Amino acid sequence: MTSSQTGRYLVLLEDDSTIIGTREVTRLTGINCANTADAAGAAPGELFSSAGGIVLHQLGVALIDADEEQYANLQRASRETGPIAAIEPERRVFAIGEPAPPPEGEFTWGLQAVRADAATATGAGVRVAVLDTGLDEKHPDFAGRDIVTGAFVDGQSAHDGHGHGTHVIGTACGPRTSQAGPGYGIAHEATIYAGKVLGDDGSGTDSGILSGIEWAISNGCSIVSMSLGSAVEPGAPPSEAFERVARRALERGTLIIAAAGNESQRSAGIIAPVGHPANCPSVMAIGAVDSQLQVADFSCGTVDDPGGGQVDLAAPGVDVYSSWPGAERYRKLSGTSMATPHVSGVAALHAQQSPDRARALWARLTQSARRLPLPATDVGAGLVQAP
Repeated sequence: MTSSQTGRYLVLLEDDSTIIGTREVTRLTGINCANTADAAGAAPGELFSSAGGIVLHQLGVALIDADEEQYANLQRASRETGPIAAIEPERRVFAIGEPAPPPEGEFTWGLQAVRADAATATGAGVRVAVLDTGLDEKHPDFAGRDIVTGAFVDGQSAHDGHGHGTHVIGTACGPRTSQAGPGYGIAHEATIYAGKVLGDDGSGTDSGILSGIEWAISNGCSIVSMSLGSAVEPGAPPSEAFERVARRALERGTLIIAAAGNESQRSAGIIAPVGHPANCPSVMAIGAVDSQLQVADFSCGTVDDPGGGQVDLAAPGVDVYSSWPGAERYRKLSGTSMATPHVSGVAALHAQQSPDRARALWARLTQSARRLPLPATDVGAGLVQAP
């Protein structure tokens, strides 16, 4: 087991085979799995305390703590025709972002670059789920907002004790005008679903993220924004479980948008592949550009990987000003984490203006993007643009 793995396993069940697949897992391993259909909104660890595994019912994915023999039985079953599609190790994932200095101006440069400062759409009526470290609910810029919270980290509430979540929620759905400084939020009237899938130390697990995705889908969220991930080796295939889940989400009208990752060092000639889970073809992967609309030095890119790992869009991700918990209230950060909520907020504006959802929304975002004189391998279709 590597340090990026938890020691547990994700078992992907075939489409529409959740019940029979759960029975097959029990038959092959002796593990009785709790089902989220019976305990909606519970953190994975809470369900684990009463069972040897859990099944995310809507997603068709089980999380189990298996020994070598149990793993071997499931691996054999995944190669045969039956309800078990695949088994893979559960990964640890982390908030993606780097600190940087404070801001100036009427609107952040990011809002201006994506044309949100002039947009008439507000995101009203659109549900946006941001899966991260939670939200500082007492931040004055979110007073009176329509906010729903969920906690999927064992023993922690949805309150943001880290800061990353409050920052990315601010970009996606914070105020477009602010008395305390520049306007920094895009979909400023959207309904916020703040899902805590990363702990106050900034780390989490695949099962927490999947629980958050299921929660978002169950609540009818049009967009799931994930500024998180983990690095992958060049040529490594994307997670089959996350790819299938993302496809199922698209079919149910939910678009998942995720950060491409910060592992590149372009100034040193190093371009790292898009990280997990953004490397799944059915997850929209977001790269970062700076205020000169050049690719950020850290931004991961499309590499020669036929299994996935393609950058789909780019957005502002360097020196991005947004909300921060506690007395500090505001901070600048850099990362593809900061680019991702720009796209998620713009997606909410498009979703408000059109009944199109998921796949059609993806197409609308890429078709309306501003083309940049940069390789598509770095910025995809270009710089996301508000309607």
